[in-house]
Amino acid sequence: MPTRREILSAASAATVIAAASRPVSAANHQGAGAPDLSGKAILITGTSSGFGHLGALHYARAGAKVIATMRNLPRPEADALVKAAKDEGLDLHVVELDVLDPDSVIGGVAKAERLAGGALDVIVNNAGISFGLPVELQDEEAARLMFDTNVLGYQRVARAALPGMRDVKRGQVFNVSSQLGRVVIPGFGLYSATKFAVEAQAEQMAYELAPHGIDVTIIQPGGYPTAIWENASANTQTLIDRLSDDEKTAYQGFIDNATRVGTGGDSDPMDIPRAIAEIIAMPAGQRPLRRAVHPVTRPQEKINEVSAATQLAILGDSPYGPMVKAVLG
Repeated sequence: MPTRREILSAASAATVIAAASRPVSAANHQGAGAPDLSGKAILITGTSSGFGHLGALHYARAGAKVIATMRNLPRPEADALVKAAKDEGLDLHVVELDVLDPDSVIGGVAKAERLAGGALDVIVNNAGISFGLPVELQDEEAARLMFDTNVLGYQRVARAALPGMRDVKRGQVFNVSSQLGRVVIPGFGLYSATKFAVEAQAEQMAYELAPHGIDVTIIQPGGYPTAIWENASANTQTLIDRLSDDEKTAYQGFIDNATRVGTGGDSDPMDIPRAIAEIIAMPAGQRPLRRAVHPVTRPQEKINEVSAATQLAILGDSPYGPMVKAVLG
């Protein structure tokens, strides 16, 4: 398979990475351990719970220097990570970073770079929120908060970290999306819209950053038993409390089911950190653009395949062809 260096150098672009985007079998998602991540400096957002919390510990246990970020410090979740780092001798640091606050993002990334002694090797954009209910019932307050967190939050962190990565011509950006970034289910309102935006944003970045030696990977989790269900239920209840009687009557069926706390099934949420660690350890340029992660349900894989084929068909022979081929192969 040609490398990104080969593809882009053929188009007179000096780059260092190679392209591979290939189907992933169920076995690829279920690695029992972790590869050696020694020497990697990894910043993660949203580490107070869920994939972010699990990932922070997993990557640190695999040898990485981890900068675990969250907002509203001090808080018990941060204390738990600090204690684990001390007890296990992990190179893990908790830094305050609120993805909604541009100054907090800039300051948090700068502190992470000081801890890393230079450019970060990896950023994992993971912080996110969800409100349920149909689109009509999601008022501007809820819509702004979701887009500001799930989309602009990722953009803020990337913009703060990418100059350092470009300077050293290496790096990896992970954007945690969802199956609902490709598939639409009624009643999830604008959450899917934010994750569709994450998908487009990250794919565009992958093409644009290929000449700079930086890989971008979109992680697409299915349902997992994390705090997202309880948090989404609480967010949705605040939205219900703001609805008029007419709005509630119009969508009574959705209202009745909106705050029933899901479980995410009995799948193992460690699948996500394991998949990310596996991809980090791949040679630069052999990392996939997308990785669907779930032991059973990955309906978006066919959409991913069609999307890649369409991008290549439309842009493969255009002036953008070298960048697109560098990412999609």
